[in-house]
Amino acid sequence: MAMDVKILRDPTHPKNRSLINENYGLQFPIIRNALPEIPSQKLAKGTTISPIAVLPPAHRQDPSLLPPFVSEKDARKGILSLTERGLIPQGSELTLAPSPIQHKLAIMHDCQEKYKKPPPEIYGSYPQKSYYIVISESGPEEPKPLDRLASKPPLNRGTVTPAPSVMTTSSMKDYNAAQRLLDKEIVPYDFHEPKEFQVVPLHQPHKFPRAYYVTIFSGTIDYTAPDFQAFKQRYQLYWRHIFTFLEYLAMKLRKYDVPVAIVEGEKLAKISVIFDLDSQPTWEQLLPALKNKDLVEDIVMRPGQQYKGPDGMVIAATKIQAIWRQYLGRTKYLASLRQKWAAGVIAISWLMHAQMSRVKKTLKQSRQRHLENFRSRAKHLAANWNCIKASRRTIIHIPSLGYARWLRSTVPDIDTQQNLQMGRLCEIKDDNVDVIYICPLWIGEDVTQYYMKLLGLQESVKSGKPEAMVDMTNRLKVITPEATIHFTTHHLCLATHLKYSPQAIKRIKNLIEGKPAYIVGGLLHQDDLAVADMLNVPILGPEPEVAHLYSTKSGSKRIFTSASVPMPPGEYDIYRRQQMREVLIQLIIENLEIKRWLFKVDTEFGGRGTAYFDVTHLACYHQTLMEFKKVGPTIWLKSKWMQEPAEIKMAKELPGVLAEHAQPVNQEIFPTWEKFLKMFLCQGGVVEAYPPSDSVTNLTVDMLIEPTGEISMVSCGDQIHSTSPLECWGTTVPQCSVDPSNLHSMCVKIAEACKCRGMIGFFSIDLVTFIHPHTMEQQVWATDLDLAYSNQLAMTQLMLFISHGNLACEANTFEVPPKLIEQKRRLRRHEVAKEVQTQTQLPFVKRYGVLSTQLKHGNLSMVHYGVLFKIFKAHGIGFDIKERQGTVFILHEGNKRDRLGMVTIGEDLQGALLTFARNLSVIHQEITAPNVQWENNFQAAIQDIETILGVTIANKSQEGNSILPSELMI
Repeated sequence: MAMDVKILRDPTHPKNRSLINENYGLQFPIIRNALPEIPSQKLAKGTTISPIAVLPPAHRQDPSLLPPFVSEKDARKGILSLTERGLIPQGSELTLAPSPIQHKLAIMHDCQEKYKKPPPEIYGSYPQKSYYIVISESGPEEPKPLDRLASKPPLNRGTVTPAPSVMTTSSMKDYNAAQRLLDKEIVPYDFHEPKEFQVVPLHQPHKFPRAYYVTIFSGTIDYTAPDFQAFKQRYQLYWRHIFTFLEYLAMKLRKYDVPVAIVEGEKLAKISVIFDLDSQPTWEQLLPALKNKDLVEDIVMRPGQQYKGPDGMVIAATKIQAIWRQYLGRTKYLASLRQKWAAGVIAISWLMHAQMSRVKKTLKQSRQRHLENFRSRAKHLAANWNCIKASRRTIIHIPSLGYARWLRSTVPDIDTQQNLQMGRLCEIKDDNVDVIYICPLWIGEDVTQYYMKLLGLQESVKSGKPEAMVDMTNRLKVITPEATIHFTTHHLCLATHLKYSPQAIKRIKNLIEGKPAYIVGGLLHQDDLAVADMLNVPILGPEPEVAHLYSTKSGSKRIFTSASVPMPPGEYDIYRRQQMREVLIQLIIENLEIKRWLFKVDTEFGGRGTAYFDVTHLACYHQTLMEFKKVGPTIWLKSKWMQEPAEIKMAKELPGVLAEHAQPVNQEIFPTWEKFLKMFLCQGGVVEAYPPSDSVTNLTVDMLIEPTGEISMVSCGDQIHSTSPLECWGTTVPQCSVDPSNLHSMCVKIAEACKCRGMIGFFSIDLVTFIHPHTMEQQVWATDLDLAYSNQLAMTQLMLFISHGNLACEANTFEVPPKLIEQKRRLRRHEVAKEVQTQTQLPFVKRYGVLSTQLKHGNLSMVHYGVLFKIFKAHGIGFDIKERQGTVFILHEGNKRDRLGMVTIGEDLQGALLTFARNLSVIHQEITAPNVQWENNFQAAIQDIETILGVTIANKSQEGNSILPSELMI
């Protein structure tokens, strides 16, 4: 057993494999060590080294014999090898000649010697009557004459720098050059001077290592000088490199006419290693090798110093010729380069011109094709309008502001401005209408849920039951073009964004496939026609060029003139400064009762491009007014000779008075009158009168010209102003300022004039009404025309949707269905009959609304919409579906989120205004911190509403209806 264990532990045993196979059933492979076969080599026999000489046997037996001859080859083996071989007897004395060890006497120094400074050292040997340089350690001294220096010892303490033997007394030039050294003294050298001026003996120990100084006079090296020879001996191993570098330095010194340069050998050797033989170091690299580098640097840095050397004339002539040739070559090169550049510019310009011409031609053809397709689809829309209006259809709303690019760039937050018409979504109140709204901004999830819940109240509003909610997802689609992400800073209109958004176009095509559809845009642009061509749908609107032409201030005056409606006194199409002054003077003289005149830029909108001027600032106005009152208006207008003196005086005063007292309304866009006047004369404009009354009301009327030519008034409201009487922030619907029949007939005339010029679709008319101070009659002037879907109309759609009402503009009434009567079981029959009879007698209830899309508050951006609605709920701000009155908000999703739209509906105008003001006050107080006041128009709007309420109360008090003061508190 022990033997088996021993065999198992020894894998080399021959029985190991068989024993493991028997006991454990393992069969190990047979591993054979295949050793490489070593080729047979033929062994070389014999010695591999040459024989070495040894001591002959005779000399070993007889030591008296002379030593054998030792060859040079054996001597190279060394003394130890010679001794071992017996060529040198082992007991012989060996002496090296010459001895490597030199014995010198030790010098015994005095104990006081260590306190003395070492004597000056003079390196090298110098002939008699030569000079050397003494470098003083005590500081710079004034130069002393040579005769005074020769009468006293050359120096008491200091370090002596030697001068070469080539400097003799006969060389006055070298002497004068050496004498120019700063704080140096020149003394004659004599070998018969005291010993402290002699060369230190070799046996004297050196405290400092020896320095090699090579002095170069006027670019010449003394190759026989001892220091030069010692320097050469010291660096003989790489002397060729150092010598080349030294000669280059001497050449540079000679070229710059440097009289004396002292080269430190060790520094020169270190610097020369860095450069190649053919390199040309600069002065910045050469100066560190000089002992007197400050003096040399001062000389070589002088302007023109390189031309003062021996070859200065030749160098100067060569330089002049080189510069002249360089100038000629450079001139010719620049001329050829300029010609080449000009040829390239001409070629590129021609290619760009040709390419631009092709692009313009293609674009013109494309736009002409779009226009022709637009006209053909407009004819098809007119022919089938009644059928389309009665059937199920899809309306694609594109609230695009197609103004010129330069004008869009001046509009802050252009995307937010285009998104103020979210009320267009409410056109789904018609069961046959599906809405696709193109939104210029990406709407968040919270805003989407709000609008879906708001629009889902359609059945609740119709039935008067809040629980009757419906899902409007299938009938309402909000699409944001993907190009809005890529073109964030290009100030593009929404139609252009949609044109370059193929995914959005594809989605719209899929949604309207097989269904009647048409586009309702904003201010139409050329890209609106391109989008309509892509979707193959008509546009309910005029041609873009027609819309832009008659949406200007001068274009609207042409429409009003052709319609023969009252307009304020004024003139349009003004493009020159002199023309403006002459027109203004003539208007003032003919209308002296007008105290304020307005200037309006043609292309601006929303009261942005408006300025005003009060004639009371003219010194001659009061005198002219007195003359006018004396003769009367009839004689004054007919007598031109009476007006001539006033015209002359006004012509002199007007330019200065305008520059000082004319004020633009929007100070952010036009901070000064000069900037406004520049834009006014560039774009053209109108001058018109401001109503001569303290109580002025502005109106906005929205009209619709259907493709069949039918004209209808779809909205009308009185404007509410806050910061300026020329800027509107909201309206009250319906209007209560003008007789509805007169207003309707006036607006229809304007619509007929527009229809004659090929305009269809939605447009708005701005009017102003006031009581004339002389005739005490109400007058209505048409002031502006906007051929686009207005913000008031969008908010009116929301008001009609949430109240399920009807706006009869011809009668100036806003009617809603009455509250449903809930019958109770214990109710008596005659009471039920009475209530039913009452409901039958009053089928509709009047309501009034206050609309605004221009509410702005900077703190709104810091409050989440969910928190904001909780604030509304806590203060009871909301809409009562049963009573059909209350408040509804429009969320304008934007980058800043500082804007809000609001609609309040009340039983009377005072109640609606009071609710609106209360809501503004609550929001302002809840979101405003005491120490943080952001920009807002809430407070100005509240003050304007208070003024309107005061006027309304005064009017009612005259009719005998009084309102408690407590009801007007905000």
